[in-house]
Amino acid sequence: MMEQQYLYQENQRYFAQCGRGIEDVTAEELAELGATGLEPTYRGVHFTASQPVLYTINYCVRTASRILAPLIHFGCHTEKVLYKKVMEIDWSRFLSPDQTFAVFANVSNSQINHSKFAALRVKDGIADYFREKTGVRPSVDTRNPDLWVNLNLRDNFAIISVDTSGGALHRRGYRKASVLAPLQETLAAAIIRISGWTGDTPLVDPMCGSGTILSEALMAYCRVPAGFRREKWGFARLPDFDEKAWRKVKQDADGRVRPGPENLISGSDIDGRAVDAAAENLNEIPGGDRVQLRRKDFHDLKGFNGITLITNPPYGVRIGEQNQAETTIREFGDFLKQSCTGSTAWILCGSIGLMKHIGLRTSKRVPLFNGPLETRLVKLDLY
Repeated sequence: MMEQQYLYQENQRYFAQCGRGIEDVTAEELAELGATGLEPTYRGVHFTASQPVLYTINYCVRTASRILAPLIHFGCHTEKVLYKKVMEIDWSRFLSPDQTFAVFANVSNSQINHSKFAALRVKDGIADYFREKTGVRPSVDTRNPDLWVNLNLRDNFAIISVDTSGGALHRRGYRKASVLAPLQETLAAAIIRISGWTGDTPLVDPMCGSGTILSEALMAYCRVPAGFRREKWGFARLPDFDEKAWRKVKQDADGRVRPGPENLISGSDIDGRAVDAAAENLNEIPGGDRVQLRRKDFHDLKGFNGITLITNPPYGVRIGEQNQAETTIREFGDFLKQSCTGSTAWILCGSIGLMKHIGLRTSKRVPLFNGPLETRLVKLDLY
C-alpha cells in the first residue's frame, strides 16, 4: 500500500502567515531566502520551496509568523465532513500517542462559523484516529505541543496544514524582560525593512522601551538568524524531514553571522526599567553588548545629524492617556525639527490621529497593524 501523499509534497507549496499590512514585505523577504511562485494574499503569502529552502525560511525569516505545510483540502459544509476528513489523514506519520498536539483554526464566511468549535472537531478527529488505531490518544498542549495543526476554513473550503515552524516565529527567545505593550518582533523587523536601513548610517531609537526595534536591527545587520535560539522545529515532524539538509542549512546560516560595529545602533528611554529590560534582552543576542543604551528623556538629548531614527512612541490608547501622547508626539516633532537635521526619521504612530500632531511634513505613510490596532508608519526627511 502506497503512503499517502500530501499537498505540500505534490506541489512544494507552502503558506507564510504574517501580520496584516506587511504581506508584500514578507513576500520580498521570502524571495531573498529562495522562495518562488510568490502570491501575497490577506495576512500571508503562498510560495514554492524545496526542503532546504523551507528550512532556511523557517530559520531566517524575520517578518513571517508561521510557515504552514498544507496536507489536504476539501469542500466543507458540515462538521461531520470536517471530522471524517481529519480521520482520513495518517497522523501516525507526524505524531505518536505519547506526544502532544494543538489545533488553531481560522474560520470565515462558512457554515461552520465558530473557530473554536472547528478546532475542537479537528482535535476530536486526531484523538479518535489514535484511539481507533492504538487504543491510546495523544494529549493536547496549547502552550508547547510537539505538533501544531492548522485549519483554515473559508467559503466552506477547508485546508488542513501542519505548522512547520512549531509555534509562532515572533517568539525569538531573546525577550527575557518586558515593559507595557512591547512591539511584536515581526512588526519591528518589517519596519526595519520598510525603512531601508542596512547599516550605512547609525540607527537610533530615542524611545526604545524594552528594545525590540534595537534588537531586530542588530539581528538584521549582524545576520543573526531569527530562529537562532529556537530548539524545536515543526518541520522535523514532517514524514519527509531531511535532517542532513537541515544541519547544512543551519551551519551555512550561522556561518554568515558577522559582528556589529561599536555604537552603530543606540537607544534611550526616560524609563529606567525599560532601559534595564532592553539591556537584558540585547544581552541574549550576539553583539548586543555593542548597542549603546542610556536612560535619557529625548528632550535632553543633544541631537543627531545624518542618522536613521526609528521609534514607536507611546500610543495613548488607554483612557486619560491620549492628551499625554499628543503632547509627547508634538514635542518630539519639535525635537526632530531642531536637533536632527540631515537625518531620516521613521515613526510608528499608534493612532492615525496622532500624525497631525507631529507638526512636520511626512514623505511617506505606510498603513500597518499592530495586532488589531491600525497604525501608520510615517517617514520624515529632516533637511
